[in-house]
Amino acid sequence: MTAEMNEARPLLQLQHVSISPKKTPTRLLVNDVSFSIAAGKTTCVVGESGSGKSLTALSVMGLLSKQLQLTSGKVIFNDGLLNDKKSAEQDLTLLDEASLRKIRGAKIAMIFQEPMTSLNPVLTVGYQIGESLTTHLGLKGDALKAKIASLLEMVGIPPSRANSYPDELSGGQRQRVMIAMSIACEPRLLIADEPTTALDVTVQAQILKLLDELKTRMNMGMLFITHDFGVVADIADNVVVMFRGEIVESGTKDEVLGNPQHPYTKALLDCVPDAEGKKPLKPIDYSWLKNSETNESGLSKGKAA
Repeated sequence: MTAEMNEARPLLQLQHVSISPKKTPTRLLVNDVSFSIAAGKTTCVVGESGSGKSLTALSVMGLLSKQLQLTSGKVIFNDGLLNDKKSAEQDLTLLDEASLRKIRGAKIAMIFQEPMTSLNPVLTVGYQIGESLTTHLGLKGDALKAKIASLLEMVGIPPSRANSYPDELSGGQRQRVMIAMSIACEPRLLIADEPTTALDVTVQAQILKLLDELKTRMNMGMLFITHDFGVVADIADNVVVMFRGEIVESGTKDEVLGNPQHPYTKALLDCVPDAEGKKPLKPIDYSWLKNSETNESGLSKGKAA
């Protein structure tokens, strides 16, 4: 396999991933989830709270809680590089904890859902940004300070705020610090778990624009978790719709938003208000669960996932 062929393969492939509690392995919280992400592209995973979006993302990073387990499936990561003997493509589910630590933050990074609680309140934001730079790149002293300053500038925060503690920053600034931490080592894949939750509309737009610019500049693949179809319309290349731990529909943004096939996707889109405020808000209609032909799990598949 040549380097060009390896680079052309998907950056990330989830193949039939299922997750269950260890005590009740037959109770699947995520069931047979498969999709891929290409370098420089954004795949949005959308669905209600409890649909399995965050669990799916945590399985990529090997960060499932000790009470949960990956029941089946593969998580294939391809960082686009080759050495003399083997491809860089590997199944992350087969790696031990020490090997995963080398990948987390360096090749795959994650922006967690709550910026208010994800930062350590007793450490400066500069120190927290610098941890991964020291761990993965070995930066110290002036080189480390310069890189921290550069990252803060990149996300629109004055470098002087490196000595600030999280409670001295606004919610939007903390979210930008989380982004700076996640991109510090220029990862190949960025996972963003509802990074604009609880932010006002103006700050949300700024964060989304920043993430899109960084994705383009660094040719990152991005897995973006959200329940907001407005966000999907802004940043997605591809969309995966999840319901009760399963994918019910997937496709390009134009396919899913412009011509949804599954009744659940249609119900979610019906909940999106229009810009003029003339469209009445509707609760999600679950009548399709009873009225449609169902598969073994009780879901009616629309477009093949």
